[in-house]
Amino acid sequence: MSQTAYLVLENGMVFEGSYFGAEREVTGEIVFTTGMTGYLETLTDPSYYGQMVLQTFPLIGNYGVIPSDFESSSVKASAYIVKHWCQEPSNFRSEGDLDTFFKQHDIVGLSGIDTRALTKVIRENGVMNGKITAQSPENLDLSPLHAYKVTDAVKSVSRQSMTHEKVENPKYKVALFDFGLKENIHRELLQRDCEVFILPYNSTAKDVLELAPDGIMLSNGPGDPAENTQVIQNLKEIITLGIPIFGICLGHQLLALANEFQTEKLKYGHRGSNQPVKHVTTGSVYITSQNHGYAVVSNSIDFQIAQQLFYNVNDKTCEGILYTNAPIFSVQFHPEACSGPLDTAFLFDTFIENMEERKDAIK
Repeated sequence: MSQTAYLVLENGMVFEGSYFGAEREVTGEIVFTTGMTGYLETLTDPSYYGQMVLQTFPLIGNYGVIPSDFESSSVKASAYIVKHWCQEPSNFRSEGDLDTFFKQHDIVGLSGIDTRALTKVIRENGVMNGKITAQSPENLDLSPLHAYKVTDAVKSVSRQSMTHEKVENPKYKVALFDFGLKENIHRELLQRDCEVFILPYNSTAKDVLELAPDGIMLSNGPGDPAENTQVIQNLKEIITLGIPIFGICLGHQLLALANEFQTEKLKYGHRGSNQPVKHVTTGSVYITSQNHGYAVVSNSIDFQIAQQLFYNVNDKTCEGILYTNAPIFSVQFHPEACSGPLDTAFLFDTFIENMEERKDAIK
């Protein structure tokens, strides 16, 4: 029988449930995601580094553990909170169950709590820190929960050296910055005949020039974008190279900061596969997959060098920027969207077109 465990919030609220996976104490920032599928991609998305992920869909694990669907080599979330986890998954691709997988990789799971009630608390009060513990929550010192903060997030999840993957008869060379890269971004580029060089987060303009790429991609990643001061400074120089750039999620935010725009922390963020965004010019609405707690402040955009490209239909926050002074654009959502809708996968083709135009211009 699973051991009783408590989730204690920094405001003093307590939810009682049961451990699955690793049975130990853990502290993190609690965020919720509304996806009905894609729990494997969620668990292995580096953007969840330092966070406890609350799954709003009540049954998780029903199709088991499928390593080929992972978005990175390991689980980056600090804990996983669900209503029910499936003990007998059924899928021809499954290689195990979540409980066994979590035990093998020392990942804490909490089940049996009222996830709907917890989600409502976060929606009303905003993202907050919490602790999972087997100890009685009575008289628990809450000061460490108030003090907890996700720091050095990008540094902690980025690879430390460049990796390179060739394709047969490559048409383009892309420098892909790893700020907490989801592997499907990489796959989308390979499918479009791109030779991909994946760079560490702190790579410089000099490093990029040595590769002489046709384009630069800035990946998603975790944490507060403004914390990455050296990366932002590097991007200020990289922008001046005149090479087409495509930024996704954190990459979108870092590009904005490099252009002196501002970012802000959202009350509870956008996490799930059903976020509607509207294209400012065409009026088309797309359903997107998202995972972020920060956003670019729309009225901080300098309209002499850029314009808003997309906005969120629900709360009107900035979801994309088109730079008019350089071949650069960025989006807050995930056009690679595994698991999720593929409405905006065409943005990779736009990036390809920008690279092709530059190649034609320098012939």
